[in-house]
Amino acid sequence: MVRWLDPVAAALDAAPAAVPFFFRDDDAGWATDRLRALVDRFARRGLPLDLAVIPAALKPGLARELRARAGNGLSLHQHGLAHVNHEPDGRKHEFGPSRPHDAQRRDIEAGRLLLRERLGDVVDPIFTPPWNRCTADTGACLAELGFAVLSREARAEPLGVPGLRELPVRIDWVRADDVVAALVAGIGSGEPVGLMFHHAEMEYLDRLDELLRLLAAHDRVDARPMMAMGSRGP
Repeated sequence: MVRWLDPVAAALDAAPAAVPFFFRDDDAGWATDRLRALVDRFARRGLPLDLAVIPAALKPGLARELRARAGNGLSLHQHGLAHVNHEPDGRKHEFGPSRPHDAQRRDIEAGRLLLRERLGDVVDPIFTPPWNRCTADTGACLAELGFAVLSREARAEPLGVPGLRELPVRIDWVRADDVVAALVAGIGSGEPVGLMFHHAEMEYLDRLDELLRLLAAHDRVDARPMMAMGSRGP
């Protein structure tokens, strides 16, 4: 095992029970070659991967490919509509405070329809908002439309929408200051350890492959698709 992962292995060794892990990659529809490379890494290790798919960015060829691979460790869900910013000021949101309930609902429905047309019935009722940001109106729309799970970053305040479970990611692989420390903290948290990836921003996958090799082999790792994962919610 690679030495930089020693603290992670030690934390897993010390865990009193199996630690639930899930893996979410955002922005499927962009940077297709890098997307394939990431999906292949997970497939080789036999670990599940959930793709957050941008409906408006999903081309027919990629749609056919993803649909064929779905269900064999690969799961698919909705990532906004077009991953565009609608806020005139401040932080980027596709579903932000300047957008009323009806406008948000129209976009969520439009995205869901696009995914159904292109992917069929393999899409899970999960919604990941672009930039991991949304509002209480977004949560209300999702519940009205029958979505089961909302996934954002762990630092986001839960919306507390009845009927809508929340499954936050704890670790951003691309932007975390110290991935090892974050993994150790996550393993000790008693909550699901969600790792978020952005394949379009990942050029070198060797270190990720070293982590996946450890997680795939360790008997204290319980890696599951997001729909099979326990979650935080009302």
